Amino acid sequence: MRWSFAVVFTAAVAIAFAFLLLPIVAIFAHVPIGDLFAQLGNQVTRDALLVSLKTSAIAHAAVLVFGTPPAYLLARRRFRGRAAVLTLVELPLVLPPVVAGVGLLAAFGRFGLVGKHLHAWGIDVGLGTQTAVVLAVAFVESPFYVRGAVAAFEAVDENLVAAARTLGAGPWRVFLRVALPLAAGGLGASSALALARGLGEFGATIIFAGSLQGVTQTLPLAIYAEFETSFDVALAIGALFILVGAGILVSLKLVGWLRFASISPFRPATSTSS
Repeated sequence: MRWSFAVVFTAAVAIAFAFLLLPIVAIFAHVPIGDLFAQLGNQVTRDALLVSLKTSAIAHAAVLVFGTPPAYLLARRRFRGRAAVLTLVELPLVLPPVVAGVGLLAAFGRFGLVGKHLHAWGIDVGLGTQTAVVLAVAFVESPFYVRGAVAAFEAVDENLVAAARTLGAGPWRVFLRVALPLAAGGLGASSALALARGLGEFGATIIFAGSLQGVTQTLPLAIYAEFETSFDVALAIGALFILVGAGILVSLKLVGWLRFASISPFRPATSTSS
């Protein structure tokens, strides 16, 4: 029975990894290295790359700042209606991107619920603005981060939090010096997943913000635009997008969140024995 277990699981792992990696391998197999780096000289590619990096960075920073506190409260507090609140947080996960874009347009567009008041004050955040791109990216990636952050904070040992409070630590100190460092691993994984989702956002962005080169056209939108004219160029931009996304995710996991883990007062002490 042991050999059958090993065979089945080995086959499942091989099939799963082959399925996930084959499309990526196929892209790079069709894109010569020279064509890949040549795309950096393409004005469309450069503009889309800059728009993607700028809007994703702003949106992700906003998600971290405004998503971490509610995730912490949802994880550490039990109250009536908590399940309903978690369901509302998760709702954007099941919405098609097109529906998300239509909803954002209905809310923040020039004639939307909030947008019409903003427009009256001279503020436009709809079609043709980078603010619309930021809002679209933040909307689709925020549930990925918040839901994962809730799980990360729930995994923190309550005894450690209670001990910190007993020793006189206030709410801010408990959050910053105990809960946040101990949950850093889960928060980093959730952050990386959310960032990846935001970088790849397409449907909500094209409906809510449009696809204007140098303004709202992100890398996914540029790939779609080039796909209609040149499949080879679309492949090259896609390969570049994979490299950029992989670099950002690796940097976020290995650099950004290790800083939080390093300040944990509960990390194992270094042995001084000879």
